[in-house]
Amino acid sequence: MRIAQVPPLYEAVPPRFYGGTERVVSHLTDALVELGHEVTLFASADARTKARVVTVRDQAIRLDPAPLKSDLAAHMSMLSEVRRRAADFDVIHFHTDMIHFPFFEDMADKTITTLHGRLDLKDLAGVYERWPQYPLVSISDDQRKPLAFANWAGTVHHGMTTDIYDFHAKPEGYLAFLGRISPEKRPDRAIAIAKRLGMKLKIAAKVDAADQRYFQEKIEPLILAEPLIEFVGEIGDEEKSAFLGGADALLFPIDWPEPFGLVMIEAMACGTPVVAYACGSVPEVIEDGVTGYIVRTDDEAVDAVRRLGGLDRHKVRQQFELRYSATAMARRYLDLYARLGAPLSQDFAFAATA
Repeated sequence: MRIAQVPPLYEAVPPRFYGGTERVVSHLTDALVELGHEVTLFASADARTKARVVTVRDQAIRLDPAPLKSDLAAHMSMLSEVRRRAADFDVIHFHTDMIHFPFFEDMADKTITTLHGRLDLKDLAGVYERWPQYPLVSISDDQRKPLAFANWAGTVHHGMTTDIYDFHAKPEGYLAFLGRISPEKRPDRAIAIAKRLGMKLKIAAKVDAADQRYFQEKIEPLILAEPLIEFVGEIGDEEKSAFLGGADALLFPIDWPEPFGLVMIEAMACGTPVVAYACGSVPEVIEDGVTGYIVRTDDEAVDAVRRLGGLDRHKVRQQFELRYSATAMARRYLDLYARLGAPLSQDFAFAATA
């Protein structure tokens, strides 16, 4: 099958540091190639992939040092190039929200669009009512709730390449927080939990410009002069196995409708259980009492950390391999491509539904 993958251009594929969507696209693209498909990735020049690359920008937008740049212009140029080459593909898989909708109306039936963000924003409903012909993929069933009427083709949970995460059978006696510093991610909860337990907490997180004030006013005062809390900063894939694998648990104390939460399965890949608050996708991703604990209050979170000894880290890794490998994700997407009419051999059709 000839497949185009069209990610956003904000981060490299895969990202050097933080970046969920581009990281998922990277793992999906390579898995599809490994399954024998002809895959073309539209991306910036710093992409690293097993697929063929069509370069549409000199580098990813976020780490581009240019003081003035237009993310809209960059994406418009990329979509023009995808449109020019559209006849070369059996399916065009977009990860760019809805920006491509006006430009591919005459071929919507050969596209699939995975939505990676929250869908409870003002104005979104009008877009999906105006362009109902595009088949959509959710990354959790919970993500769909604000747009239940939309043209959902399926739900595909994220997956990751198994061999880039090392299993750690024995933790090193600290808790981990990984991701982004923002009010909805609730790093303040993670700090409070660690302090109540008297455990070290390591925070490896990105601070966006939009969240700088929140970090300085709300989070930094909780860290300064506190020996239990270590702010590591933003880390890349090469550092995650040691960071996550050494933790007794990943704290995922979110306070918003998280569409998926990639860090949860990254922790599971290292054998590290997750203590997560019951918001958004969490009940779909975490198997309570197996891969971690689902909690609703800080008291429950503290109790869950105290019960971590009852979890088998080998089983945590096994569940990751079974449910969240990149190959499992790719096969689910192949099934959707086939249902949309893209040509698929019998061998691949069997693999996609296995």
